Amino acid sequence: MTRQELEHAIRAAGEVARDSELWVFGSQAVLAEYPDAPMLLRQSIEVDVAPKNHPERVDEIDGALGEQSSFHETFGFYVHGVPIESAKLPPGWQERTVPVSGRGSGTTTGLCLESHDLAASKLAAFREKDLRFARTLLIEGMIDPEVLLNRVAALPVEESERDRIALWIQAISE
Repeated sequence: MTRQELEHAIRAAGEVARDSELWVFGSQAVLAEYPDAPMLLRQSIEVDVAPKNHPERVDEIDGALGEQSSFHETFGFYVHGVPIESAKLPPGWQERTVPVSGRGSGTTTGLCLESHDLAASKLAAFREKDLRFARTLLIEGMIDPEVLLNRVAALPVEESERDRIALWIQAISE
């Protein structure tokens, strides 16, 4: 995915949801801070979003722009409407979002997860693809391990999960 495609997804989802602001919290949120992110971070063809002011319209996005929709078939990527509550996020994430707005996103602003919050959320899921994503952010020096450890320490998950994630971060950082 490219930054231009992310902006297109934001514009389309905003129009469908009739909302001027969207939470963007999937892996492609990284394009807000790093428009030229390494290809390993841009492999997904899916943008996870939730309408900020009209969360009840999340299914409208998925129906109109989701996987196997005409939007997907036309553009080669899709927009997944997902409730923001499905993500495990550290406190204060809303204030750290990175806005994507302008010509490409139309009248909609995409409030993209900041990279450390994004990595913490991915690590909370702890799937192989999420571990690869976070590993790349760390190895490329795009996120600071200490900041990430602080965000992970605040995640709303079991202590044993936070410990497992912290050990993983320390091992990758060494």
